[in-house]
Amino acid sequence: MASPALSQASTAFESDAPQVQDPPKGAGRAMLQRAKEAATAQDILLFLIALRILNALSIRTFFQPDEYFQSLEPAWQIAFGADSGAWITWEWKTQLRSAIHPALFAAVYCLCVGFGKLYQLSPMAHGDEKVDEYGLRQDLDTNLAEELAKRERLVLIFEAAICGSLVLAISAIADRLFYQQWVFPPFRFLYFNLARSLSVHYGRNDWHYYLSQGFPLLLTTFLPFAIIGLYQSLFPQDSPPSQPLLTTTIKRQLATTSFLIPFALSFISHKEVRFIYPLLPPLHVLSAAPFTAYFLPLLSPTPRQRKTTSRHLALNLLLSLNLLLAIFTTQLHQTAPLTVLTYLRSRDSGSRATTVAFLTPCHSTPWRSHLLHSSTLKAWALSCEPPLHLPPSQHSTYLDEADQFYQSPSHWLSLHLGRPPKNRSEQEARLVALEAATGVAWNGDAYSVDEKGRKREKKKAWTGYLVFFEQLEGEMKLVLKGTGYGACWRGWNGWVHDDWRRRGEMVVWCLDDGEKTRWKQEVGRRQEIKGWWGRLTTGSG
Repeated sequence: MASPALSQASTAFESDAPQVQDPPKGAGRAMLQRAKEAATAQDILLFLIALRILNALSIRTFFQPDEYFQSLEPAWQIAFGADSGAWITWEWKTQLRSAIHPALFAAVYCLCVGFGKLYQLSPMAHGDEKVDEYGLRQDLDTNLAEELAKRERLVLIFEAAICGSLVLAISAIADRLFYQQWVFPPFRFLYFNLARSLSVHYGRNDWHYYLSQGFPLLLTTFLPFAIIGLYQSLFPQDSPPSQPLLTTTIKRQLATTSFLIPFALSFISHKEVRFIYPLLPPLHVLSAAPFTAYFLPLLSPTPRQRKTTSRHLALNLLLSLNLLLAIFTTQLHQTAPLTVLTYLRSRDSGSRATTVAFLTPCHSTPWRSHLLHSSTLKAWALSCEPPLHLPPSQHSTYLDEADQFYQSPSHWLSLHLGRPPKNRSEQEARLVALEAATGVAWNGDAYSVDEKGRKREKKKAWTGYLVFFEQLEGEMKLVLKGTGYGACWRGWNGWVHDDWRRRGEMVVWCLDDGEKTRWKQEVGRRQEIKGWWGRLTTGSG
């Protein structure tokens, strides 16, 4: 017979789990089940963290310019100073961005300096997949949830106010230190992008972009489950006993947010899928229930329920597509913007300045965060600054520097750079003459200040290395015919690209005779391997 104390404890626990018929056994089973669920959730969290670290360390591709120019470039300047060669884009010069994000990377740079080597973990471009934590509170019954909902909502509001105030304070201090004055970047951002319509300079999109392209690109194979989850959250039927009212309320709020943010952003002419990246975690939360309901029968031990061939095929297809997309986007697509900088760094001897010109659409590669050597590796690239100095009525006819170049590359080169040099000695002599004429050391085309405090713009010049995409190679051959330039390197950049200017491999031409000879030998070696492989596969010779 059970003791009175044990009976009281069992009765108390039974009130917490009314479905249990045998209180002592039921209490033990419930505690064991909760322990298993906690262990499973912890395992999933640790797996996701390990997956993110593996992804950050193994990624070999260039995704989007902002992952470098809105984080690593200003971070480089914070860590190493204004003369370190970082490319600070117009958004930072007009105080449109908060300094908190780059400050995190600047701290890492400062820590790494002592170890003599800089490592860059790629900014997480995509949102993490989250566990449906809101659906795990199975131990709350509906009545208890109703009593706690109001109190938890007040606690949430209070915590949000405290955390929000703390973040705003840190942001204000970080911006004050970075910009050397008190600014509020969100207001500046809205002013430039809405009042002055400067975002239109980077393209216009249809009003339905986020519905027709944004959500499909964001969710890929999870799109049908997200649609079902959104519908079930916005128009819930009678909630099952296992789902507390609080869970239903939270899901409805997440679904509403997932619609309101794209709706508001649709009023801005310029749209990008990355603008709705913050919605990925809540959309995955909403997708979890439909996804689990559809594939859970595959785990059933009952033989009759295992006969779900179509669901097996769907699961295999989903996993295969996601695996192929992951490999393509992280290992194959747009690898050249990173590998070309590795090549250029390897050419920098330190004893002789290495000069590079990027004749590509602006921000086609990372900059100082990957070039590193600011004192000996000097470079310039085509810019794409928006028409800050023009009224909105003239924005449609404005052409930035990259646009002007691609209208007629040969004319632009002749107008801005003059006749190409015949050898490296002539190219370096021209730079010496340019430095003597301008009175400042040449370091690309950045602004500098002379001894009287006047702002002077350094002129562009022919460099020892020219970087461009294969699409431009035919015209560059005509421009550089009879000069000292020749092919020195080329790198794979993927099969397709939505920008015609970035199609094909990335190509490097240079004036260094040794590099040109080395590349000819490398091309010959590759052709020999290709011929050997062809004979092997065809069975000939």
